[in-house]
Amino acid sequence: MSSQKSTFADVKTIGIDIGKNTFHLIGEDSRGAIVLRAKLTRAQLILRLSNAKRCVIGMEPCPGAHHLGRRLTALGHEVRLVPAQYVKPFLKGHKNYYRDAEAIAEAVQRPTMKFVAVKTPEQCDLLSTHRVRSRLVRQRTGIINQIRGILPERGIAIQRGPSPLRKALTQIFVRPPETLSPSIMCIIGDLALDWR
Repeated sequence: MSSQKSTFADVKTIGIDIGKNTFHLIGEDSRGAIVLRAKLTRAQLILRLSNAKRCVIGMEPCPGAHHLGRRLTALGHEVRLVPAQYVKPFLKGHKNYYRDAEAIAEAVQRPTMKFVAVKTPEQCDLLSTHRVRSRLVRQRTGIINQIRGILPERGIAIQRGPSPLRKALTQIFVRPPETLSPSIMCIIGDLALDWR
């Protein structure tokens, strides 16, 4: 097994475990023997792989994998993103960065393995838009449910859905019922502002 000083000369397949600041690599030759073991920063990774022979590079599709995949593809490497659930069966022993990278390197060599396509920047933008919208919908639903949970405790029952609640809140703010204290009116007001 080679150290970080190893060359990429004999490497046919690389498994990369992506971290926030560092990347752990395991490189295997055509026989499947480990010939490279390295821990690199992002800048070092791009520099080393830009000078390396073209090879198959495997990663899990975690945050940053699609950007890195596009960069490595531009350098001429074949990038394969393997879902984590397909990597897990190849993990030997307890989890650590190098073992994860080795399991990824093993998984990408399987002929029947299912891979995730490297997303374009536009696809990543669209996915981000959907995720933000989904969070906003969850947040809105949570606020509505919270308001609807407060009001019955004060004897005010409201039908399900945003429209009946919006209508009831308008009436409540115009003419507050006696059962709603000033402090709870303030809380409901803050929640209603968050809802809008």
